[in-house]
Formats: sequence, C-alpha cells, structure tokens
Amino acid sequence: MEREGNDYDLGGEKSFPIESLDGKASIFDSTLLLDHVGEVILTLYSDGLSWKSIEPLENDISSCLGIKYVPKIPNEIKLSDIYAVEFIDNTLFHMSNLPRSTERALFGHDIKIYHFIVHGFIRSNKQPSQWILTEYTFGHKNLQTCEMWVNQLHSYLKLQVERPRNLLVFVHPRSGKSNGCRNWESVAPIFSRAKVETKVIVTERAGQAFDMMLSMTNKELSSYDGVIAVGGDGFFNEILNGFLSPRLKAPYPPTPPDFAHLAKDKGDSLIVDENEILEETSSQSEDQFPLISSPNQSRYRISNLNSEDKAPEFPVPNQWFRFGIIPSGSTDAIVICTTGTRDPITSALHIVLGKRVHLDIAQVVRWKKTPRSEVEPLVRYAASFSGYGFYGDVITESEKYRWMGPIRYDYAGTMVFLRHRSYEAEISYLDVESEQTNPTSKRNRESRLLRGSKAPRRSERCICRINCEVCNEKPENAATEICSLTPHLYSDKRKWVKTKGRFISVGAAVISCRNEKAPDGLVAEAHLSDGFLHLIMIKECPHASYLWHLTQLTRKGGSPLNFKFVEHHKTPAFTFTSSGNESVWNVDGEMFQAHQLSAQVFRGLVCMFATGPEV
Repeated sequence: MEREGNDYDLGGEKSFPIESLDGKASIFDSTLLLDHVGEVILTLYSDGLSWKSIEPLENDISSCLGIKYVPKIPNEIKLSDIYAVEFIDNTLFHMSNLPRSTERALFGHDIKIYHFIVHGFIRSNKQPSQWILTEYTFGHKNLQTCEMWVNQLHSYLKLQVERPRNLLVFVHPRSGKSNGCRNWESVAPIFSRAKVETKVIVTERAGQAFDMMLSMTNKELSSYDGVIAVGGDGFFNEILNGFLSPRLKAPYPPTPPDFAHLAKDKGDSLIVDENEILEETSSQSEDQFPLISSPNQSRYRISNLNSEDKAPEFPVPNQWFRFGIIPSGSTDAIVICTTGTRDPITSALHIVLGKRVHLDIAQVVRWKKTPRSEVEPLVRYAASFSGYGFYGDVITESEKYRWMGPIRYDYAGTMVFLRHRSYEAEISYLDVESEQTNPTSKRNRESRLLRGSKAPRRSERCICRINCEVCNEKPENAATEICSLTPHLYSDKRKWVKTKGRFISVGAAVISCRNEKAPDGLVAEAHLSDGFLHLIMIKECPHASYLWHLTQLTRKGGSPLNFKFVEHHKTPAFTFTSSGNESVWNVDGEMFQAHQLSAQVFRGLVCMFATGPEV
C-alpha cells in the first residue's frame, strides 16, 4: 500500500496477504487503526480475530549492547476469549497512543475516528489459572465499517448459547474481610459490558439467602441462568442448601447392618435397614439450622425413597442453570479448586463466558431423637469438606472471635491445637474394589511397567485440572436404570469396614480443598467429580507428631497423609457415631451438631461456572 505525503487512507475493506488463525480461511478483513499499534489489517475467522501491523512499531523497539529487541505483542484473540464488544461513538482517537509514523500521517488532518473495543482476557505468565482483563481498541473514519464489525462480532458471540443472560446474585457484605460489596462493585462492569442482566441482593441477616432459595419455585428460578454467591465457602453452602433441600429427592445414605439409633415408638434400639422407608416430616427439632437465625423458621425435610434402585429425583430449573462464586471469604477453597485461583476478576470471566464444570456434593444426615421421642433425620449438603474433632473445635472456638475477621481462624486453631483433644468414635465406611476408587490406576501401573519403574513418582499423581479425564469418565452403569449420580454404591464387591478408637479429627473431603495456607489441600489427588469422598481419620497421637502432620499440609508437595496415625480411604459413603465427650461437625465452614451421622456423595450433582484449574 502506497501513500503520498500526508494522504492517509482508511478506506473500505481491502485484501492483503495475512497469516490465517490456526490455518483457517478468513471470512473478511479491513484496514483499521489499533490503539498503541497503528494501522493493521484486521481479519475475522470462524473462531477468532487476527491482526497484522502494516508498518513496524518504531516506538517499541529497545536495544541492549547493540542488539535490538522487539516486544511480543498479541496479534489474535479467540472468539471464546471475547466477553464483550463495545461501539464508541463521537470520540476522537488518542494521537499519543499511536506510533510516530501514524501520528505524522494524521498530523494536521481533522479526521474523526469512530472506534470499537474488543474486551477479552489473557492468561497470567506466572499463574496460568489467573485471567487478566485486556482490551483492543480499533478505529476507522467510516461509521458503517465500525458498525459492521461490531454487529458481526455480536452475532458470533450470540451463537455461544452457554453464556448466561440473566443471573441472580447474592452479596454477603460481611464475608471474609467485609469485601463482599467492594468485590462485587469491582466485577459488576464485566457483567454490564457482557450484557448480562443481574438481580443483586445484598443480604442483611444470617440465613436470608437460604430462605430465599428455599422459597423460590423452579418456575421462578427458570428465568435465571444461574445463581452467583459473592462471599466465602460458608455463604455458598447456605445458597446450595437452600437450593437442594426442596428439590433433591434421594434415598438417605446407605448404612451397615449394625448402624442403630433410637426407634420412633418406644425409644427401643432399632437396626436401620438400607431399604427402610422413612416418612417425610416438616416438624422442628429443638436446635435450629445453624444458618437460620429466626426460631420460627421451618426446615425442609427430604423424603427417603424405598429402595436403592430408584434414582434420585432432581429437577433443575433449566439445562443451563449453574452456580458461580465471586471469592470474598476467608479461605475460598471451592473457588481455588474450580478455577485455580482466588481472584474475583477471573471468577467473573468464567461466569460471563459460560464455563461449565460438574461438582460432587455430599449429603450429610444427622439422626437425632426429638422431644417427642421420634428419630428425625436432618439433611445438610456440603461441596468441599465436613470435619469433626479438631476441625469442629476450630469453627466453634472461632465464633467467639468474629470481631477479629479471618485471622480468628489462626488464633482459634492455635488454641485448639494446644488443648490437643481426642474423641472416641466408631466409623464405618463403604469399601469398593481398588480399581473403582482409582479408574486410572490400571493404566498408570501398565505405564510404569513399560518404563521399568516400580513405584509411582510424585509427578504421576493424577491431579484434577481442566478437562480432567477422571471427572469426564462416565461410570460403567451410566446407561443402566441405576442412577449415575451414585455409581459406586452399587458395586458387587462392596463391603463395610469398621474402625473404632480415639481420634483427634475425622474429616470427609469432597474436593482437594486447596487454599492459600494449604497449597495442595487436604487431599492433593481429590477430584471435582469422581463420585468419591476422601475419609481422613487422625488417630490419637503425640502432640509433636500431629504438629508435623499439620506442617506438611502447609507445604507445597508435602505428604500430610504419610503417617501411621493417619488413615485415608476413598469411599462413596460412611457412618459416624460418637461416644463420651463430643465435638461438633464443621460442614463447609458452618457448625453442625451430630452424635450419629451418615453421609454419601452424589457425583457431579451441580454445575459450576468454571473449568477446573489450569496447571
């Protein structure tokens, strides 16, 4: 392209030789101005945009010891990485943002430049899971050219039907360091640019989000593409329980033949059979749901199905319905495990781009005698972790120091550690054959044999990440009448294993529970959606030994489970009965009192706006 003097041509579409995006044929191209770059050829492909500078960037060349370095500037973006396109009218292009050659060409000309902004993201060089906002401003003197590009890009973005259009947002103003409102304000422009309608509710009391989700019908929720929690793990747990309680109709967790509790009629001991029908009840017990402050609030009871071969009923509002979290809590373990980073901007981008990943959910059932001498089950759901003993004592102790903010957990943990309490309990867990607990173990063993290696190396650990093979693997019985939400409960080789003794803690991890203080989490190999709980039992041990176990949790690449006093089992279900002095359960950061408890996991029960961490 030739120019004479100051004749700067920004005319219509032109054809120029340009490298295609991943070898794909271009749809059309134009000559435009790109902010900070100058004149470029912008080309649209079926899956992205690509641009090529017509002249070298004179201003951006630096030298060292006589060697010239030209910085690498992005020259393409995938349509899937674009979250919004904005047309800006009646605004002049900034001359200071252009290279000198372009400035000289435009100098002295009163040219009005229309422009549009392509909003997207790039991945951080230091942390691939963290997404950084970026924008590319293109300009042209012809209004119709800019409008054509904006309309064309909008039409392509609309084809991506998985992107949400309407969301219900709950904001916890006092979560974590009281950043809930501030974090939402920081990401709200992303939703606005992406033309996502949001109904924002800032909660004013404990349990408000639970009450609202509990009372909303599927017809009301069907107008939304998902629910967003701006808060921590406990706040998400509140919303999750309000959503699942009236909707999920499932059998109670299976129990071993000798798991007994008090009968309804005369208080006699009764064996709870797995096929026993437990009637649905709406009566209240003397202690209220921990998230609900009002004593008059009723709690929803979930009816039990009469046999294992009946699939859980779970009518979702619509096929695109998902949950999202804008991290604002003390630990934000669920966000770190599902997106790979604790960053509000990254989480917001996952949501507006319509990412999708399935998440296991644990059903925790407390069996308790009411004042009317009836055995009444109380159901809770957990997305990350349920812990007894040390973990329950920490959450109980921390309630005394809420005024301290997130640091109260460190203080409470130190106090509980110094007491070094242990609790007597009996735990039974459902053991299934080893090939089921690790579907990739056979492939890993065969691979090691081919290499002549005997023991698996640390790098061979199957860590859950984006497009995880384990989580995406369909269970063998998925095509049968047996529900695929609980595939491992129906193993022919299953058996109950019982252990009894004194324990410092008993925990069940649904996911790895990674956080800033435990970079690998409680269980590094835990997956987001494999249908297993990780049962971790810490037996009574010397103070120093337990300290070494806790120290390993804080180390990247540590081995917190490699101790004789630590038992770790992958299981789809377990039961718990305490005796003597009792602790409480910590269920996703909320207290849950239970003397007798049973739990099971539902595989991939809910869908999150996330992809899994990028490792």
